Amino acid sequence: MKKSEFGFIGDIAKLCSTLPHNGFEPIGDDCTVVECGAGEAMVFTTDMLIEDVHFLRAASSPEEVGEKSLMVNISDVAAMGARPVATLLSIALPEAAQGEWAERFMQGYCEASAREGVALVGGDTTASRDRISINVVAIGRAPMSNIKRRSAAKVGDAICVTGRLGISSKGLVDIMFGDLNTAAAKAHRRAQARTTEGAWLGKCEEVHAMMDISDGIASDIKHIMEQSHVGATINLDAIPTDYDIRYAVSGGEDYELLFTVDAAHVASLRQALQHETDTELSVIGHITAEEELVWMDKGERVELELNGFTHF
Repeated sequence: MKKSEFGFIGDIAKLCSTLPHNGFEPIGDDCTVVECGAGEAMVFTTDMLIEDVHFLRAASSPEEVGEKSLMVNISDVAAMGARPVATLLSIALPEAAQGEWAERFMQGYCEASAREGVALVGGDTTASRDRISINVVAIGRAPMSNIKRRSAAKVGDAICVTGRLGISSKGLVDIMFGDLNTAAAKAHRRAQARTTEGAWLGKCEEVHAMMDISDGIASDIKHIMEQSHVGATINLDAIPTDYDIRYAVSGGEDYELLFTVDAAHVASLRQALQHETDTELSVIGHITAEEELVWMDKGERVELELNGFTHF
């Protein structure tokens, strides 16, 4: 029987659970973590982008693909409360993408890296038959005390998000219908990681669990629930979006931050985050003891079958 993407990942984690960890934390968060002495930690993550799955060559410039390749990876570093410092880049190119396309891709990747203060320290190149495949390893640093994990949510915590949701998912729909120049389509092609916000929230003790929104709230909140052994109530009418709520709940690639906060500190944290980073914080629900996901709309419970993005 075919398994879901996350079922397959769970099988991998179980299969490899007896391997030596050598100081690294096991599978389960946006990044693995290793202590490196003097109270400091390094985090490591990797992600892939495949042509016709994560981007369309005809709808995105090479520079946009380069920028997005970096951003989707350092977003995971930000979700751990760490600051990205370096990447490794591997890319497989068909003949048609070698030469000018590859050069422009690297221009976009390097310009985005310069803006974020991230070094490119290695990688690999190879040929492919007909599609582009990109793999990035992102490395970050933070004080060990700043590291945020999916397993740290507490009953009574407020569930918060940065920014506005659903624009990337709506942008993908626009692109599929040939509307390449809408604001949403442009946002989908040029993902932006919340690196400043992630490192800032990492310093806040009142922030407990955190991850980035890459697959949609309906999927991503479940990771926090499973790792923290808690439930969640989400208020659909509180989710910040300019589009149909389904884009915000079920669509992926927003790369905003989803985190839980001691409810007594939400107001002060919202004000401080706005002051320090000019970023909006919205409360969309709360953590519960019952291990179930409850959807509410205008104070009434609603029964919805909403699922986030999955590759399998």
